[in-house]
Amino acid sequence: MRRASRKRSTLANRAIAASAALILGGGGLLAVNVYASAGEGWSGPDSAQSGQIQNAGQQMSTIDCPEVANDLPNEVPDSARQEVDRELANLDSQITEAYKRFADSQQQISQDQNFAQNAILGPLKDKRLAAISRIATAIGRQAERPQGLEGLAPCTLRADDNGGAGGDGQGDGDQNGGDQGGNQGGDQGGDQGGEQGGDQGGDQGDGQNNGNGGQAGNGPNAADFVDIQSVQPNVQQPQQQRGASRGVFTTDCGRNENGKFNPDNVIVAPGVSNGAHHMHDYVGNQANDAFASDDDLARGQTTCRNQGDRSTYYWPVLRLQNGQNENDANADGGGKDSNVGEIQTPTEVSLKFVGSPVSKVTAMPRFLRIITGDAKAFTNGDANANASWSCTGFEDRQLKDKYPICPQGSQVVRTFNFQSCWDGQNTDSANHRTHVAFADENGACPNGFRAIPQLVQRIVYDVPPGPGFAVDSFPEQLHKPGTDHGDFINVFNSRLMKKVVSCVNEGRQCT
Repeated sequence: MRRASRKRSTLANRAIAASAALILGGGGLLAVNVYASAGEGWSGPDSAQSGQIQNAGQQMSTIDCPEVANDLPNEVPDSARQEVDRELANLDSQITEAYKRFADSQQQISQDQNFAQNAILGPLKDKRLAAISRIATAIGRQAERPQGLEGLAPCTLRADDNGGAGGDGQGDGDQNGGDQGGNQGGDQGGDQGGEQGGDQGGDQGDGQNNGNGGQAGNGPNAADFVDIQSVQPNVQQPQQQRGASRGVFTTDCGRNENGKFNPDNVIVAPGVSNGAHHMHDYVGNQANDAFASDDDLARGQTTCRNQGDRSTYYWPVLRLQNGQNENDANADGGGKDSNVGEIQTPTEVSLKFVGSPVSKVTAMPRFLRIITGDAKAFTNGDANANASWSCTGFEDRQLKDKYPICPQGSQVVRTFNFQSCWDGQNTDSANHRTHVAFADENGACPNGFRAIPQLVQRIVYDVPPGPGFAVDSFPEQLHKPGTDHGDFINVFNSRLMKKVVSCVNEGRQCT
């Protein structure tokens, strides 16, 4: 899908429009402010009773369902993998459909406390039970049938437990509404007042009582943003030891200037159109869609300068919340999934492979799949979250659960530090995570894992200062910054991968 051609507005006009969009963008839902932190080494809900509605008396904001993929056996038979992946994608679609009914039913829910249970949560549980049963049956044909998955069928509604608290983006919440939500006015903080929209602070900084913010009405809200200048430096790297691999291999694959977008995810939902329910940017391999096989990727064209790299690199698009719509406003992954606004082409994309601070690295297997971060971190919690937001000139300050407000002249930066340890056997796993791992705080891989070149992905955007942008997400994730994530499939040819390994291990700088 290509972007609609349009003349880019001036920075000042876009800043005003972005702020206005936040003021006007409420959808009748209360804002949610539950955040996720990474905590994945140096690089990097309790189970609900049947259909229960939590926090009685509070206005609910989203639907929270347990993640079934995380409870699957580590080894799903190859013959069952396609059916399992298809049903996992079906579970995501069921939540999306239920969230849409929930968002459209706020008045009925407020008038009848049984409406959500009878019209939304009950039917959703029944559909989830059927899908979960099909997953268990598919696995049970070739291996032991997994037990207890049925307990993951019930979902709950979630309310905002934190009001308009701002937090400092580092998880400790010490800058609450008073610091980031109520008193910064013209300083681009929680009020977002002054130059960013006049009286926006009262509407956006005090708990979002009249809406959930964002151009689509389901986030983000002002409490999801923090002034990067108020954040203390927090980046630490492990000490490099004797035997470290200190080299860097850089691959240049462009910035998606040609506008390759789709809402598929061939890793998580192969064979399922709109499996992601949000739009992805793609650089590198141009054959990537839901139906791409390894052979398709091996033959695919690439935007990478070095044609030996046919890998695919993709991530959720960033949109400016300025009242403008893309040509996907009525399409899956776009407006149909509450992702609206003007898609931003990055000003810079950097793809580097770096070494281990404690050892040499070994070659990645071809078609190795890695997902870093969690697209559902808002409801799943922080176990797999790995978002890192910052601003140029301030990259010693990384935000895990906030979007940054950058000063004039500084640009927004998203950084993805991918897992750097591989189990030595598998190119994928049932939950698409356990075949790779993060190094510990000292840089060492877990027992049984070996160090591989670590992909470090840095994406830069020129957006107006202030809370006027959002990353695409599953609609029930409310465009929370902690849901940011990146995906990678290694399609280096053997000759180039050998060069990468030798470059990194020998401490050289290579392209």
